[in-house]
Amino acid sequence: MMRFEIKGLKFSYTSAPILEDVSLSIDDSEVMGILGPNGSGKTTLLKCMNQVLKPMQGSILYDGKDLLSMERRDISKIMGYVPQNNISETAFPTVYEVVMMGRRPYGSWMLNSHDNEIVWVAMEKMGVSALSARRFDRLSSGQIQRVLMARAIAQGAKVLLLDEPTSNLDIRYQIDVMDTVRSLAKNDGNIVCAIIHDLDLAIKYCDKGALLYHGKVIAAGDIIDVITPENIKKVYGVDVIVDKSNYDRPHVIMP
Repeated sequence: MMRFEIKGLKFSYTSAPILEDVSLSIDDSEVMGILGPNGSGKTTLLKCMNQVLKPMQGSILYDGKDLLSMERRDISKIMGYVPQNNISETAFPTVYEVVMMGRRPYGSWMLNSHDNEIVWVAMEKMGVSALSARRFDRLSSGQIQRVLMARAIAQGAKVLLLDEPTSNLDIRYQIDVMDTVRSLAKNDGNIVCAIIHDLDLAIKYCDKGALLYHGKVIAAGDIIDVITPENIKKVYGVDVIVDKSNYDRPHVIMP
């Protein structure tokens, strides 16, 4: 079993800490929801995991290996970072070219037949192969999200970091994307860390949760143990009911 671990992570832009003593662990085939209000450090945490930002303190381990000591190219073979979908890949105008960028850690800009096959498999897995020749900037929000996830799959990444994968999507595409996220974990054995604002989506699709507030982990573990009325009140300042009576999994109700 592969495990992704964060131990004692600390990060700050100035003297005020943005992340303070963050520790988490996730096993393969699991989805972890990174939860918390705006400004709690969620995106900063994902960027530290992927070393877009350099942590000041702590360790990040995959299968016992210290990622902080690895070269950027080697990290990219382990981790795939999918940013929020409000970006423009103008330098790589077609869907194929965007997904092709996932093979960059493995060599030159010129793809061989093996790389090309991996790119097509990734596009087919995400249901975007029919869009391969379409301009990236002409896609819908849901299609953009799928293409960016295909790029991460083409990297061969076993740890997928998703920054608000359902942002700006209607309900149909939210469910569609999260079904795919769940499948990548359960069927392909990926470890997935996803920033999620919708607590019901988190309960439905995540195995584990980490609730952040002012850069600290308030609660972490099984998702149903993290999303409790007490924790929600503490972090969001609102009263909720977590109804466990009529659903396969609990449901958050605003009274």
